[in-house]
Amino acid sequence: MDLGLRGKSALVTGATKGIGRAIADLLADEGAHVAICARNPAEVAATVTSLQEKGVRAFGDAVDVADGPALKAFVTAAAAAFDGLDILIPNVSALAISNDEAGWRAGFQTDLMGSVTAVEAAMPFLERSSAAAIVIISSVSGREIDFAAGPYGAFKAALIHYAQGLAFNLAAKNIRANTVSPGNTYFPGGVWERIERDMPALFQEAMALNPTGRMGKPEEMARAAVFLASPAASFITGTNLVVDGALTRGVQF
Repeated sequence: MDLGLRGKSALVTGATKGIGRAIADLLADEGAHVAICARNPAEVAATVTSLQEKGVRAFGDAVDVADGPALKAFVTAAAAAFDGLDILIPNVSALAISNDEAGWRAGFQTDLMGSVTAVEAAMPFLERSSAAAIVIISSVSGREIDFAAGPYGAFKAALIHYAQGLAFNLAAKNIRANTVSPGNTYFPGGVWERIERDMPALFQEAMALNPTGRMGKPEEMARAAVFLASPAASFITGTNLVVDGALTRGVQF
């Protein structure tokens, strides 16, 4: 299937590793120009070079999405570099698990406002696109109570509600909005690798919940996000696509 992404311009936050990096790579493989940000300047530079080697334009900067003015400036600069934006994929999370004030503030500033600010900054450019799409990366923790109940789960649930509201309110402008809710996703340097090393009992408990006998891979999550971002999904908006290998048991109507 031709996803229709060649020549489109996309922006992905948190895109130097894990799910965000896999999304950026797949977008570039499909011929889209890709702007990326993350907090580590060296990792951003290396990722931009890797994307450019795929034959597309790439743009990047070191940005903490919890810094609203810096994030707005990055979105504007990326749109200027590409002469517009067609796709926005907010992906960053503070991974705030601790149920204290610091955890709630971190989750609010990074997970929620990091997405809202990116959407608001990108909106003038998306409104000029003929194939505008927003895909926000949520989590299965946003639709069930698990060990991440608290800031992480609450703000991931809020993102699903936020995206569905965007879908309804922006439909007349031909701007689609969806979410992807990954299940447990394992990759080098990721949270589950750290849990496997430092909290083996929790890791084994999580593995036992996966009917497939494994955790997901970043590229499996990326395929869902890139499809929803593409013109091939032109009539899909306001949905939450769960990609979890049957980890969750709740029925999603």
